[in-house]
Amino acid sequence: MHAGVQGLILGVLTGGVYALMASGQTLVFGIMKVVNLAQGALVILGAYLSYQLFTSYGIDPFLAIPVTTGVMFVLGVGVHLAFLRPLRREDRTELSLLVTFAVALLIEGVIGVVWNTTRRSINTSYANDSWTVLGYQVTVVRFAAFALSAGALALLILLLHRTRFGRAVRATVQNPESARLLGVRTERVAALGFGLGAATAAAAGSVYGLLYPFNAGSHYDLISLLLSIVVLGGLGSIGGAIAGALIVSVSSAVVASTISPAWSQMTFFVILLAVLLVRPQGLFGRAA
Repeated sequence: MHAGVQGLILGVLTGGVYALMASGQTLVFGIMKVVNLAQGALVILGAYLSYQLFTSYGIDPFLAIPVTTGVMFVLGVGVHLAFLRPLRREDRTELSLLVTFAVALLIEGVIGVVWNTTRRSINTSYANDSWTVLGYQVTVVRFAAFALSAGALALLILLLHRTRFGRAVRATVQNPESARLLGVRTERVAALGFGLGAATAAAAGSVYGLLYPFNAGSHYDLISLLLSIVVLGGLGSIGGAIAGALIVSVSSAVVASTISPAWSQMTFFVILLAVLLVRPQGLFGRAA
């Protein structure tokens, strides 16, 4: 029982970080109907940027997030303008999978050249600190990562539901043709949306580097996890991404702590298949 509750706590705290990663993935799909295979690489690039700011200038990874998100937002807009907008104009969005995978490989190559392939980690002075709450261990880093992720997700939801840009995004998601007829500049919305997805990846990458060691190839494991989360929650749904991330993280952590770590990696795939058999559109997705 104690091990199960400890696993539940760990799963919830980690799930917040996964939800922040997946929110950018599902946002890009909702706006552009593009499955962004570069999202994992953007997360790792964000981790490296945070690592560099910490090692070179002593900037705490949490304090570095405004810098990394700004840089990655500009990078995301640039990637859209250079590689994805031409596909949309020529109505060749089916090639977006290959293009975003190529972007992921390009980012991996740049990371390998700049930082080489050695595994890195961000070791702060509080990296091993923890609290004991009712007999259960809560690490400071994971709690802070969860709190930051929850705050960032709350800001993202407010942006989408309380701003003019958010209304334009939701209109584009629901019906791009009608949105254009109403004066929404859907190409501009798509570029800013991709930039926003990259910015969420940067924020998640900063805290990811505090939790796990990483190298240039770490994005391969991440993208499979993120795709599982957004498919489970429903493509295009921010709420679904949050629910899917929590389900994936909690189930894996509880199984690892109560049964065996060897089974934890397979757990969320079993849950994914079970849900899709009942709801092929995912938990919060809409049927076509």
